[in-house]
Amino acid sequence: MKLAGPILVGLCAASATFAASTAPDDVIFGAYGEAETPLTGAAGDAVKGQRIFSEKSLGNCVSCHQLTSLPDVPFQGEVGPVLDGVGSYRTPAELRGILVNAKMTFDGTVMPAFYKTSGFIRPGDGYTGKAAQEPIQPILSAQDIEDVVAFLGTLTD
Repeated sequence: MKLAGPILVGLCAASATFAASTAPDDVIFGAYGEAETPLTGAAGDAVKGQRIFSEKSLGNCVSCHQLTSLPDVPFQGEVGPVLDGVGSYRTPAELRGILVNAKMTFDGTVMPAFYKTSGFIRPGDGYTGKAAQEPIQPILSAQDIEDVVAFLGTLTD
């Protein structure tokens, strides 16, 4: 019986964190595409962020970007810039904005908007070649974005 209080408090805290997520259409961008406000009430987890960055079934960032600090990750891309040291020259707000919707910072970029669900010209239904019938889900969750921001912030050369 004595554990009921702490368990209830923990569940309420977890629910509050989940409820605090910013919806994709509610992200506020600054003049240069930065997103100052974190998307969740939970801090990003750099270890999870590295996994999202590295695994093609998750964020797939490594398909376009290279990191020399991840020599065991095969088939790193050459489309986007090498991200060595990115935590030294980009703020968390800039990184968050680029991940949410890179076109807010770099007009014409081919980088996908990882946390966008509206404003598309011709959204497809997965890889079927058909128009989307359902509401579009973001590629990454709000917490995934915060985790990748935390990971990229550790890359300071």
